[in-house]
Amino acid sequence: MRKSLMLASAGLLGLLAAGPALSAEKLTLYCSAQEDWCQLMANGFEDATDIKVNMTRKSSGETFAQIKAEASNPKGDVWWGGTGDPHLQAAEEGLTESYVTPIRGELQDWAISQASSAGDRTIGIYSGALGYGYNTDVLAKNNLPEPSCWKDLLKSEYKGHVQMANPNSSGTAYTTLATIMQLFGEDEGFEFMKGLHKNINQYTKSGSAPIKAAARGENTIGIVFMHDAVKQAAAGFPIKVVAPCEGTGYEIGSMSIVKDGRNPENAKKFYDWALSADAQALALQVNAFQVPSNKNAPTSDKAPDLSSIKLIDYDFAKYGSSDERKRLLKKWDDEVSTLPQ
Repeated sequence: MRKSLMLASAGLLGLLAAGPALSAEKLTLYCSAQEDWCQLMANGFEDATDIKVNMTRKSSGETFAQIKAEASNPKGDVWWGGTGDPHLQAAEEGLTESYVTPIRGELQDWAISQASSAGDRTIGIYSGALGYGYNTDVLAKNNLPEPSCWKDLLKSEYKGHVQMANPNSSGTAYTTLATIMQLFGEDEGFEFMKGLHKNINQYTKSGSAPIKAAARGENTIGIVFMHDAVKQAAAGFPIKVVAPCEGTGYEIGSMSIVKDGRNPENAKKFYDWALSADAQALALQVNAFQVPSNKNAPTSDKAPDLSSIKLIDYDFAKYGSSDERKRLLKKWDDEVSTLPQ
């Protein structure tokens, strides 16, 4: 079943058949999407090509740090998934290779824009809006009001009830930090982060961990990408998804080829395959509710409708730059994370 799905595209078959894979061929994949989706992508590519995939799943910030640390002796071939900002930073620092896929014409404009802004050293594979979700049962049990805006999360009654990831390790949390800066300006934005800090019960390593904890009843409100909250709701947990009233940022989940990787031709094969409609359709099997970048790939009816959400004009060039990321993270470390709670 899985193999027939992956081989459905005749054009893609021709692309993959151009260089028949030997059993000894391999690919090292760094993945920053959800674990089950990462595993499905690795298995799907193996089925389509007989190329053995060694997959490691880490958050966006962790993967960026790993690729940077390995720059003198790269061990990865492709970095797939995770927020686009660290992919743009990797491109700026020369850690990834320029590559133009032959199926570029099938992709959404925002995916191409991501590539163009980075000299084709990365490309958009999916998109999703930032927001938060909350456990309705836990909220009711604690007699808490229903939040609907970003500034609602600063209310004193939510002390100990909010969770988000650490922006140093998580692309989701860095997008949150950058979004707040763009919504409120830097001075007010950092005052917001300080106020939010008072209500945080834990900064997690992974961006999706806060909503998973909320789904289990171990947390009340999780700041995450909305599609991650939808995934928990679709699984039957009492999670309500919120698009904050002030507006919100969004991600362009991205993919990059690691510079001087050990298997460059296989990296290009994965890159092309991962951008195909068939490969992107696999997301539905694991309830990944992002919007795919291939125009021909199906989108779940449960996926957040980006056209109905008040999205800011997210400045990917600024907040995807290495200098700005370092500056903001240092300021957050110095002025926010060290405060008492």
